[in-house]
Amino acid sequence: MATHALTSIIVRPDGLGYDPELACRHLSTADPVLGALIERVGEFTMRPEPTHSLFQALARSIVYQQLSGRAAGTILGRVKRLFAPKRFPTPRDLLEIPSEQLRAAGLSTAKTAALKDLAARALDGTVPSLSRVRLMPDDDIIEHLTTVRGIGRWTVEMLLIFKLGRPDVLPVGDLGVRKGFALTLGKRKLPEGPAMTRRAERWRPYRSVASWYLWRALEL
Repeated sequence: MATHALTSIIVRPDGLGYDPELACRHLSTADPVLGALIERVGEFTMRPEPTHSLFQALARSIVYQQLSGRAAGTILGRVKRLFAPKRFPTPRDLLEIPSEQLRAAGLSTAKTAALKDLAARALDGTVPSLSRVRLMPDDDIIEHLTTVRGIGRWTVEMLLIFKLGRPDVLPVGDLGVRKGFALTLGKRKLPEGPAMTRRAERWRPYRSVASWYLWRALEL
């Protein structure tokens, strides 16, 4: 994944750090095969989901891991009610509440430990504020956040694409992207990371947009 100097990226009103029309033109010119997919899928419609707190976004990611959206939403609702009338617990709230109460709300032991570790690292500055993270290169964000228990590279890559609107993220470990890559390029087997990375060199600096179209390829 490329490291970006964020001074050159301007976040637009729609939350993206790039012009999607320019990105699609670049990708279509650089890779006609991907361009054919873009033509079939149509307009790039992904817009970053607004968030006011990196801590909250990561806490939600932990709760939602390996669960259906409905089940995770139910559990998250129970967790949040433990801290009513607050809309969302603070890092200190999560550190101070007994683990047993979080598990009683439906969190696994592993997720309870992960949330408490996230809270501790938010307080000690390992997890930066949203305003600070917007000024950090992608690789620095990944390095910081993957030190948190339960937060892996894939989770941070999804944050970069869908929360921060970063332009050049290629999640080579994502099964959907791998399947879309194989389908689009006519491969019989799922590609390995190095093969995807080599092909994607021509997609820079808009590999996030290319990834989004590879996800959409599975819906055609």
